Amino acid sequence: MPRTLLLTRPAPQSAEFAAVLEAELPGRFRPIVSPLLAIRPRPAPLELAGLQGLLFTSANGVEQFAALSVERGLTAWCVGEMTAAAARRAGFRARSADGAVGDLAALVAAGHRPGAGAFLHLRGTHAAGDLVGMLAALGVPARAAVIYEQAPQPLTEAARALLRAGGIDVVALFSPRTARLFAAAGQGADWDLSRTVTVALSPAADAALVGLAPGGRRVAATPTRAGMLAELARLA
Repeated sequence: MPRTLLLTRPAPQSAEFAAVLEAELPGRFRPIVSPLLAIRPRPAPLELAGLQGLLFTSANGVEQFAALSVERGLTAWCVGEMTAAAARRAGFRARSADGAVGDLAALVAAGHRPGAGAFLHLRGTHAAGDLVGMLAALGVPARAAVIYEQAPQPLTEAARALLRAGGIDVVALFSPRTARLFAAAGQGADWDLSRTVTVALSPAADAALVGLAPGGRRVAATPTRAGMLAELARLA
């Protein structure tokens, strides 16, 4: 029997991950999509002249920028392969740090051409890590533009019903913020998590599960889609 898997990322990313999961681990999971965040554009004028490259720490940033601008000549420097794949689909040349924000800062610093211009981080209202600050400490000029917001939204009634009935086998958590929202939703709720395993993309996401006591907690070995798939494969 396939294991029920709760996906809490925004709807497009959850659907994409579910498709990849089925291709990699066919028939082993039954995804239940219940986004805890809704992505809402915040259109803003963008000054792109003189830039050396664009920085993306999520596929949402790529998608929102692609809707705002036809610029595709600048290289997209991406935190991980999921984000890089979204950038390539949008028409960018993309480089992936295959890690976390600190890994992206190191990659950009290594490829930085002094005097060739600054980098622009296209981000949401909430960001994991201060990428611009990290780059400044490494001597790399960068600035940020907030082009979307990540608005919290409640779990669907179907997801809540399954959680109450002990019907969710696995919860995949891709960011500290979604982990915090999931934990907050569980406070005072009559969920049965006795046989539920949470799988976090990173130690920071796992640490955000304050107040929850699931049947098991796991963390992907690397903060990448491949890392998440590998951890899920160990459960299936």
